[in-house]
Amino acid sequence: MSLIEQLTQQISGQALQSLSQQIGADPNTTNAAISAALPMLVGAMAKNASTQDGAASLHNALANDHDGSILDNLGSFLGSPDNGPGAGILRHVLGAKQTGVEQGVSQLSGMDASKVTMLLQNLAPLIMGYLGQQQRKQGLDIGGLASILFQEKSRAAQGSGTGSSALDMLGGLLDQDGDGSFLDDIGGMLGGFLKR
Repeated sequence: MSLIEQLTQQISGQALQSLSQQIGADPNTTNAAISAALPMLVGAMAKNASTQDGAASLHNALANDHDGSILDNLGSFLGSPDNGPGAGILRHVLGAKQTGVEQGVSQLSGMDASKVTMLLQNLAPLIMGYLGQQQRKQGLDIGGLASILFQEKSRAAQGSGTGSSALDMLGGLLDQDGDGSFLDDIGGMLGGFLKR
């Protein structure tokens, strides 16, 4: 089961209700927004991890601050208005593209953009927690971590529905060489530093 599938499964039932109440949206809209937001965030993290410096930065952040314990008390975190490091993670991962990503999730899900901001701030620490957990369990080095993100990104892109649409939209925001695909940008850089 992929990272996106596992997190989607965990943010269901009472956890979904708690998150919906916290951001002020109905559960169906929240669920639709999660389906759009998770692939976008994972895709953006894969993009960041496609450079040696970006992957090293992510690896260090996971080692120092994200051990996965956030997933042990998911309901409490999602029900709290304090989403911890979420805003900082988004600034680092999305940078100037954050507004565009928020608008994209809003467009795909029908959720108001201001609520999308709160949703992303909740989802970002969960993704980091999951990655930190995997990094420890599997003993991942920098290349292994980048490889997992790239595989997740590729898997989501090959799917259908909201996740694939979200990645198409994200591609327009993050495409480096203007050829309409940022998967090749990631693949090229990933291949380059994994050989080092």
